[in-house]
Amino acid sequence: MLKQILNKIPRKHLKSGKDHNLPSSAVDEVISASHSVLSNRNNPKDEFFRDKKSKEYENSFTVLYGSLPSFIEVHSSEKRNLFLRKLKFCCILYDFNDPTKNLREKEIKRNTLLELVEYATSANVKLTELEFQEVVSMVSMNIFREFTPQPRENKILDGLELEKDEPAMDPAWPHLQIVYEFLLSMVVLPETDVKVAKGYIDKSFVLKLLDLFDSEDPREREYLKTILHSIYAKFMVLRPFIRVAINNIFCRFIFETEKHNGVAELLEILGSIINGFALPLRDKHKLFLQRTLIPLHKPKSVAMYHQQLSYCMVQFLEKDCKLADMVTRGLLKYWPVTNSSKEVLFLKELEEVLKATTPTEFKCIMVPLFHQISCCLNSLHFQVAERALFLLNNDRIENLIIENRVVILPIIFPALEKNSRYHWHQAVHGLTLSIRKFFYDLDPDLVKLYLLKFRQDESNKEEIKEKREITWKQIEKLAAERATK
Repeated sequence: MLKQILNKIPRKHLKSGKDHNLPSSAVDEVISASHSVLSNRNNPKDEFFRDKKSKEYENSFTVLYGSLPSFIEVHSSEKRNLFLRKLKFCCILYDFNDPTKNLREKEIKRNTLLELVEYATSANVKLTELEFQEVVSMVSMNIFREFTPQPRENKILDGLELEKDEPAMDPAWPHLQIVYEFLLSMVVLPETDVKVAKGYIDKSFVLKLLDLFDSEDPREREYLKTILHSIYAKFMVLRPFIRVAINNIFCRFIFETEKHNGVAELLEILGSIINGFALPLRDKHKLFLQRTLIPLHKPKSVAMYHQQLSYCMVQFLEKDCKLADMVTRGLLKYWPVTNSSKEVLFLKELEEVLKATTPTEFKCIMVPLFHQISCCLNSLHFQVAERALFLLNNDRIENLIIENRVVILPIIFPALEKNSRYHWHQAVHGLTLSIRKFFYDLDPDLVKLYLLKFRQDESNKEEIKEKREITWKQIEKLAAERATK
């Protein structure tokens, strides 16, 4: 997989110097000097100093690149030393906000990174502790950074975002992508010794990696998702910590900021993690469902990650069907009142939840559940009403309704009858008549009973309405008489 991706990355060959025999001390001196100048890119006070020093070291870069041959040009006994020197060289950072600066140096570093990835994936080398330390140091130097929010103009009306901005693509991605490929290869290679690696891929490293999930660049989040999942699979000692750290990110998102770019990717990782939970489920996993995953339905931006969230909920139900009551009541608790598009998402998720619910659990939740579905059936937004009717048409849910029709039909029949008489949308009207006919064919006596009751209720409502109008007319008449006195 890694080789296929690398083959797709265009690679420009630069002319290297002829002298490959420069002393390693001289090379390291150039690296450290250049790194001290260029790596501190976030300090505007040193801008003049950096620009001046950068020009002084341009020739040093050329000498440096000429002093580092490719891996195929050196004896196998020298490859490890060359590997360390190339790692140090790749710690040098450049300003990608200005595409005209350091073009040659950027291309040199890019080719060096490609060489490192190719060496790591093809040489089958078991890294020593020193080498792994340098690997993590180089990766950390390149990927760990603070995100600066991009200025954006969002048009918002009544809490609804009318115009979405395109995601901000990181200009340094030509280098970042290869660094992420290198890190991924270091994690997934079978030659990687976990006992050595865990001293450097530790809790601090994982926390910084999780912070990067807030990147606006979807390409970066996709790599982070794969890398974090690989770390979770390989470093068993870090598994509880990773789950707790993700939980903390979600809690901060739900109850404080409601802003995070990587919720969907983190939920995708959790979907695989939940799938691997041992049975019976531990109480801490159930608490995570109750206190974190269910409240994730609350934020306005739930549409951005709803598919992954719904998958996690269904995974929990497949592990323990008794959680259906908790999940369904949680959905009802956060059910949207005025957001129709969000309501459609909830109905879709509810359909998936009910398909994974046993008849016994269904009986515990059917009354509050179908009161909410009844409200959705009468929604003036045709997509909400249509989605609720589709839910009733589902074969699995249909069988559950048939078994409990004596309880369910009195709840939803008035809504069906109102739709068949008054709903404005033709498709909703047609689906309602179809479901109404299904219930009539199933149990005509029961339908006739509730139809009669519906007509009586409508008649009583008309009488109450007439009495109310008479009362208001009498009040208005009395008020007019007193005003004339």
